[in-house]
Amino acid sequence: MSRLMLGKTLERICKAVLLLCLVHFLIMMIFYLDVYTQRFDIFSRFNTRNYSKMHQYFNISKPNGTSLTFLGGEDHFVSSRKLENNLTVTKKPLPMCPDVPQGLVGRLLIEFNSLMTMEKVQRENPDVREGGKYKPSDCIAKQRVAIIIPFRHREHHLKFWLHYLHPILRRQKINYGIYIINQHGEGMFNRAKLLNIGYMEVLKDAEYDCFVFSDVDLIPMDDRNLYHCYDQPRHFAIAMDKFGFRITLKGMKVSRPDSKIGKYRMIKHERDKHNEPNPQRFTKIQNTKVTMKQDGINSLKYKLVNVAKYPMYTNITVDIGTPPPRPSRG
Repeated sequence: MSRLMLGKTLERICKAVLLLCLVHFLIMMIFYLDVYTQRFDIFSRFNTRNYSKMHQYFNISKPNGTSLTFLGGEDHFVSSRKLENNLTVTKKPLPMCPDVPQGLVGRLLIEFNSLMTMEKVQRENPDVREGGKYKPSDCIAKQRVAIIIPFRHREHHLKFWLHYLHPILRRQKINYGIYIINQHGEGMFNRAKLLNIGYMEVLKDAEYDCFVFSDVDLIPMDDRNLYHCYDQPRHFAIAMDKFGFRITLKGMKVSRPDSKIGKYRMIKHERDKHNEPNPQRFTKIQNTKVTMKQDGINSLKYKLVNVAKYPMYTNITVDIGTPPPRPSRG
């Protein structure tokens, strides 16, 4: 009986010794793996720092598509998205555009003999947006200017006008839009009514600080004649001063550019049909003080036919109706 108990005791001791050896083996394995990992990490950091001394900036792509950017110096990997956000935050805001930009060239050579196409005008002005709108990319324009042109059957003149005016306005660092107010039909051409209609319709399209009314056959000969907003109404083409009387009756003064830069060149053309001089024009001028409060924006009637935005301008076609018959000369 004693021998049986002694055998069981020895068996238990052997199992305990075996279990102790197994535990010891596992502890040693864990220890050696930890030491090996630390050595590898130290080796990796040493190589990374050596590489960063040679290349202050390098990029590593992770399998999931996120790129990591290493900034040389004291070592940190940062997400490229985070880097982009930091750059966005530290990016300097655009300055305000100067009143007199440096890119102006002064006196211009204006000629109408070469072949002009809308495709050529578009190639010359790739940064003009649909509808003939533009704003400078290197500064913030101080004003938004709408340019309104009364129009009918002058496609040839329009090509040259856009060819010269778009580069001029871009050099002047203006946030602008160009609007062609096209009279529908073959009735008597009414320039003044088209200008009033243009003012009303342009306000529906965008907000502007001022409006420039221009004829399609007049080209400025100097880009220092700035198409900016002014405190008083401004007459850009000083050689064609015809309409100042409406303005002076309102107590305003007409400002003009210097005579050296306020010159315009006119595209020569025959007078259009149904655009003959009004025989009552002098009588109407004399009665302006009485009629101007009732005749104009307040009594404006027309029908909007179509609005189309082309690459270099916005075309607004309107039906102005039939004017009252003119009295015959007695």
